[in-house]
Amino acid sequence: MTIHDTFAGAQYVTAILDMASEHGLVIEMGSDFDLYESHINTHRAHQPIGAPFDPKRHEMNEHNGFWIVGWNEQGTLVHTQAMRRFNLGGLTLSDYLGQNFRDFPPVGLDLDMERSCYQPGPGARRISGKTCYHGELWVKGDDRYRGTGLPGLLARFALATCVLRWSPDHIFGFMPERHAFRGLAEREGYMHTDPSALAWYPKGSNAPLKGFMTYMSRDDLSHLISLCPRDFMMSQAA
Repeated sequence: MTIHDTFAGAQYVTAILDMASEHGLVIEMGSDFDLYESHINTHRAHQPIGAPFDPKRHEMNEHNGFWIVGWNEQGTLVHTQAMRRFNLGGLTLSDYLGQNFRDFPPVGLDLDMERSCYQPGPGARRISGKTCYHGELWVKGDDRYRGTGLPGLLARFALATCVLRWSPDHIFGFMPERHAFRGLAEREGYMHTDPSALAWYPKGSNAPLKGFMTYMSRDDLSHLISLCPRDFMMSQAA
């Protein structure tokens, strides 16, 4: 990461923290995933922690993960997201996910893992090196936050924070097809997607839940943090 990227990234995350504060949000960050799971169990019990970040399944620490939560003035949890760093071991992301996609299931569903499948797209075949997974993105269903541009801005905050911490070669995530079709990937700052990358079959159903893979390269991330986040917020509100 260049000195310019470090300076631009620091300005970018500071601007977003200021805008979150204007919406009455206090941002908390950490790498203690036992604490994060406690926040989830206490304040978001309807949606438990996702498998990729579960400290009972993985050894999570400051070297391979961080989380972000947002609280309102009343101390209510209104936002979560998390990042996890992966060592692909010389594999492309498509090869890695071909073996491990079942480690990234949607939360709260009883899935038929035998029928569920991963179909690599061209993006995943090009991704290798230092790679991070972005997940757990949730914003409370409240008109003070949704429809304001804030959810997309908070996702961009996590992307920029990841750049400053680890300077990854790539960041990727997954998104339900219905959300991708509504432009959520672009609002979160992602510049690329692989459509129909995942098909999850709930047990007893012949209708799969399809998902997109979203991803960004180092050059994409450098471009993202060069943009003015307040301009994005204003365009979403227009």
